[in-house]
Parts: sequence; C-alpha cells; structure tokens
Amino acid sequence: MIEARKRVGTIIEGPALFPHMTAKQNLEVHRVQRGIPGKECIEKTLALVGLQHTGKKKTRNFSLGMKQRLGLAMALLSEPEFLILDEPINGLDPMGVVEIRELLLKLNREKGITILISSHILSELNLLATHYGIIHDGKLLEELTAKDLQEKCQHYLHIKVDKPHQGVAVLEEELGTKEFEVMPDGIIKLYKYVGEPGLVSTTLAANGAVIEQFMPMGEDLEEYFTKLIGGGNDE
Repeated sequence: MIEARKRVGTIIEGPALFPHMTAKQNLEVHRVQRGIPGKECIEKTLALVGLQHTGKKKTRNFSLGMKQRLGLAMALLSEPEFLILDEPINGLDPMGVVEIRELLLKLNREKGITILISSHILSELNLLATHYGIIHDGKLLEELTAKDLQEKCQHYLHIKVDKPHQGVAVLEEELGTKEFEVMPDGIIKLYKYVGEPGLVSTTLAANGAVIEQFMPMGEDLEEYFTKLIGGGNDE
C-alpha cells in the first residue's frame, strides 16, 4: 500500500503552502516530508510547471494561478504515475485556467501521467477529459468515454414560434413526429429533421406559425448531466 501511494500525487481543494517561503523552499519541505531522495527533482519539477524563475519571491506574493502550479509541483515531485486533482481551476482567472489546462495536457501527453479530476466546472472538463464518471448524491450514475458522450448529447433544432401549441400541432400533424420537447419558456427542441431545417421552417411558416428563433443546437456536458440526474424540466 505504501509503495502504491508513492506512485500517486494529489491536490485536494488547494495546495498547503508556507507563505513566507519561496517555491523552492516549499518543495524542499515537501520533499523531506515525503522522503523523496535527492534535491535535483526540485529544479526539474519547478521547470516542468513553469516556476523556475520565481527566485526569492515568497509564495504569499504569488498569483492564484502560480499557487496552483506550485501545488501541482508538490504533487509531481515524486514523479507519480497517477495524479488526483480536486477543482484544480476553481477561482482562477481566464488566463490561469488556460495555463493549468495546458499544463495538465502536457503532463498527460509528454509524461504519460493519468489524471483524475473532480470538478463542477463541466465546460472545462469537456476540453480535457477522455473518460467521464458522473456522480450524484454519492453514487456513480454513469461511466462513458468522450466519444460516448458526443453520441449521447443529442443535436436538435431550437425553435421559438409565437404560439408554441400551434408549432407543436404542425410538428405532429404535418411532419408526423413526436420527437421533441417543449420547455417552460416555450422553446421547442426538435430532435428529428435536424438535417432538414429548411423543411421544418417552411412547413411551420406554411401553416401559420410565426418563427421568432430557429437554429441548430446541441446539448453540452452540463445539459447531459442535468438530464441524467433528473434535473431540468423532467416531470
């Protein structure tokens, strides 16, 4: 078990740093605590996360993004094969988010490190993850690959007409479909005829429906997650 733990790096919530110390000094304390032999790993890890030029700057003067990168350096000091991160971009500004994202991709592609990320920022996960595990109320509801998710996130025609009930009647009677749902704001999500928007719009117009909005759209990870856990507008 101890040997297995040596192969794992973690950051839970946020890195625990000594604010009066430099990045190098923080890593030295962590190295000693973890029993990691040799000091050469410190400079190498600082370079890996882009903090090799911070010199004597105290971590209390680091930006939030720099602190997150230093936390990653601490997790990477023992050259782990598996990295566990809890909300690694929480609170970061847009530039900090991009920096952490690029660093994580680099660690995976160049170092072959497997990374497990726990996050509520689903739009960001969509740019990183190759596999998903969706958890709700402490239960694993579904496991799927990025390809599976792409296939399950249905594309649809986003339709808003002046009289939603009239639009629904046209879809059912003229186009012969019930593959749609009507949202509380009157928006109709049509899952059929996605490749034939012209047919749908002309049929609606020919039957007296005034089209206010009409565009192809697709569900994203957030929408899929909401639907899966029973949120949104499910009855």
